[in-house]
Amino acid sequence: MGKLKDKMSEDLQLRRYAPSTCRQYMDCARNYVAYHMRAPDQLGERDVRRFLLYLVQEKKVSDSTHKMHVAALKFLYTITLNRPHVIAAIPWPKVRQKLPDILSGSETDALLDAMESVMYRAIIMTTYAVGLRIAEVCKLPVAAIDSKRMVIHVIGKGGRERVVPLPPLVLFTLRTYWKEAKCSGAILFPGQTGACISASAVRTNLAAAARKAGITKRVTPHVLRHSFATHLLELGTHISVIQMLLGHRSLRTTLRYTRVTPQMLAGIKSPVDVPREVRKQKLG
Repeated sequence: MGKLKDKMSEDLQLRRYAPSTCRQYMDCARNYVAYHMRAPDQLGERDVRRFLLYLVQEKKVSDSTHKMHVAALKFLYTITLNRPHVIAAIPWPKVRQKLPDILSGSETDALLDAMESVMYRAIIMTTYAVGLRIAEVCKLPVAAIDSKRMVIHVIGKGGRERVVPLPPLVLFTLRTYWKEAKCSGAILFPGQTGACISASAVRTNLAAAARKAGITKRVTPHVLRHSFATHLLELGTHISVIQMLLGHRSLRTTLRYTRVTPQMLAGIKSPVDVPREVRKQKLG
């Protein structure tokens, strides 16, 4: 893509997109160019459709991957190339929302007990106990931990800041880890190169702990975030509070992170279980 690649990269940075989103958009644009073997400014709407149909029909990519490519191409043509008419009629794909796997309380305990590394145990406990995204917990600076006010300062998506409670057990675990690891830098969880720990390293250790604990469910850092939100809901926390803790702009997003739990279902009485006299009086 040459100069066009550099311009798209600059446009993404000027829009303050997250580094991970920048990489994904650039990868999608490269896939598009590789498919046609021509520069994007020489292609039109029909070429975009052919590429997306190739992804769906031949590559059989997931709904989310399809949507990511559409988003990247819309950015490319609307912002970088200033040719919005090329992409205007391209529809957004419908992404099916699947219910996430949710760990039970005992499974969460077993998972933490199975973490052999004190650092990874601290990372996983912080992720679950506060409901952080994996990128948020990996990049936590030491200064984010405010033990006097018992809060954690989190910088989330788009640089949006929020403050979440610091549970005493998490503080104890972090202090134990910091003392044993003999850390001294500004990053709470440093990697081998001096930067923060990588998300892939966390995922690898988490998967190993799940196998050791005998958990057959799919366990990822985001599953811990789902579990955090669902467990709060089961404990009676208001959905708007969960929204604030997760750092969501929209309540609709938070609702996707929760689900109807067995405890909630147990409290629901079917209309057929209501005596006829009462049903007639209340329901007409």
